[in-house]
Amino acid sequence: MKVVLFCGGLGLRMRDYSESIPKPMVPIGYRPILWHVMKFYAHFGYKDFILCLGHRADLIKEYFLNYQETLTNDFVMTGGKHVDLITSDIHDWKITFADTGLQSNIAQRLLAVRPYLEGEEVFLANYSDGLVDLDLRAYVERAVASGKIANFVSVRPNVTFHYVSADDDGTVRDIRSSEESDNWQNAGYFVFRKEIFDYIGPGEELVNEPFHRLIRAGQLLTHKHHGFWACMDTYKEMQALNDMYSRGNAPWELWKRRPPLAPAPVARP
Repeated sequence: MKVVLFCGGLGLRMRDYSESIPKPMVPIGYRPILWHVMKFYAHFGYKDFILCLGHRADLIKEYFLNYQETLTNDFVMTGGKHVDLITSDIHDWKITFADTGLQSNIAQRLLAVRPYLEGEEVFLANYSDGLVDLDLRAYVERAVASGKIANFVSVRPNVTFHYVSADDDGTVRDIRSSEESDNWQNAGYFVFRKEIFDYIGPGEELVNEPFHRLIRAGQLLTHKHHGFWACMDTYKEMQALNDMYSRGNAPWELWKRRPPLAPAPVARP
């Protein structure tokens, strides 16, 4: 089962950090967030990636072409030069680098890589800027068994504010904190059947027209995740994730706490 990663956007809200580095390449510890997302999928056995490239695609290509295994793996050095790796990260990953345009939106990037998904009944997709402690294998099994064309993970918003309900004249009927609300947001981590392409038109954005067509057809399902989730959309969020990583409190690093898992089987419902 292939994993499509959308990593071609401009990352405008990350410009406080850098205008030259694309958001997927902003580091958490020794590695960019893109690597953390890929490592998460690989832990569950999904190691065939398609990178939808756009803004500063050259930096993403160069990173993997010049990948340094020694940064995050144990190794033995002999004679000051020869290195024998004890563990390895990406030796069994397959990565397709696909140019999907500088200004393309998510749905159009997905359409652009359709030829690389030929023969795939089901595939995975991700925004590449969110980290979770999700049991990915169990989620994929549920999504496949549902038979729905599109599935996504939803989470509670990581914000603190108050929702206000009021009449037309402004009279407040209710006010409650975000923690008390039943609001959920799209966290990505998509599971798509190949029929998703029948719902996407030229120029359309994924969660607008295509998702509303899927809703009308009863073919869109969300899976509520009550555990850890964090998105790196701003400089402040990048700092928070790096603080967690530096303290050794990185809930998304399941590969450090659990043995590798086999991917969920794919079968028609």
